Amino acid sequence: MPKLKTRSGAKKRFQVKKSGKVKFGKAFGKHLFTHAKTPKNKRDHRGTGVLQDMDAKKVRQELFPYGAN
Repeated sequence: MPKLKTRSGAKKRFQVKKSGKVKFGKAFGKHLFTHAKTPKNKRDHRGTGVLQDMDAKKVRQELFPYGAN
């Protein structure tokens, strides 16, 4: 049976920590800060976040067939 490949998009978007939590970069924070975003919206989309357990399990199983790192 051939080797399974890691999804290259997942490699770039997610980082699996040793605890099993999955870290990701938040959306909507790259440009257009001069208008159409409230201060709360700007704060909430800054930096990185951690996926919920259910979503993290899917990412680990489906996108990283042999585990991440």
